[in-house]
Amino acid sequence: MHCSDDLRNPGTGLARRLRVNSTIVLIAIGLALLYLGWLATLWRFQERIVFQPPAGVPASQVPARRMSYRASDDTELFAYIVGDCPPGTTVVLAFHGNADISRWLVPWAITLAQATGSCVVLPEYRGYDGLAGSPSYESSKRDALAALELVRTTLGAPRGDTIYFGHSLGTAVATELATVETPRALVLQSPFSSARDMARRMVIPGVTVLWGIMSRVHFDTTTCVRTLACPVWVTHGDADMVIPVRMGRDVFAAAVHKGELLIVRGAGHNNLPEVGGREYWSWLRRAIVGEEARPTTLSAPAGTQSAP
Repeated sequence: MHCSDDLRNPGTGLARRLRVNSTIVLIAIGLALLYLGWLATLWRFQERIVFQPPAGVPASQVPARRMSYRASDDTELFAYIVGDCPPGTTVVLAFHGNADISRWLVPWAITLAQATGSCVVLPEYRGYDGLAGSPSYESSKRDALAALELVRTTLGAPRGDTIYFGHSLGTAVATELATVETPRALVLQSPFSSARDMARRMVIPGVTVLWGIMSRVHFDTTTCVRTLACPVWVTHGDADMVIPVRMGRDVFAAAVHKGELLIVRGAGHNNLPEVGGREYWSWLRRAIVGEEARPTTLSAPAGTQSAP
């Protein structure tokens, strides 16, 4: 009968077990440090994840009036004004998404102004399209309030006749503004339910558990719409790979006062007007003009490209 090396030389077996245990401990420490590094990076750069100003955008002529104004902390801002804006005109205050800029929305705004007779205001966030400053959750609130002040004082829009519109990140900005001053309607295109829910999509264990400690970004559209006294209109593409369509449905379901939900078949995150076509523009016109919402959820067929 052959004895093992461990029985012949107990010291060798002990040394081997110690090496294995040390290796396991080192791997565990390495994984823990890697995880903490991920959390630290997320904490440090969370504003850069949420706010992504496009870099190196060349200057271009814009068929809209540019108007400058300042936020409460004296940061200089601007907005593009599309359409005629005499007193009494419905004003649509439209906030764009995180990797967008306001002048890229001008063609959309021109179509909207022509279809509804409204005045469309496209405010820019600090840090975007040449503006100084760094965008953040707190600054987005200041910038939105400054844009609303522009609408009130410079354009003379009455409080009861302003529509807030938002796309993607802009839906959260518009919704938070609605909790400060209620619009006639809140119109949300591709909304996310909350920043916490979006963080879950990063698949980093523990992020949502530690969210209250880590996060400086507190957007929570689902909670906000439960408090609003205005109708909430939502549209979303069912092929959206950035913000899943279930979040748009959740936001609409949470709204106390519902406008109309439009789910566009085959539409992604940035092509709802193109894919939704006439159905999209009809939905948007009903929201802006104040026509009665249809009682059922709509689903526009892909490929209808025409606007009204």
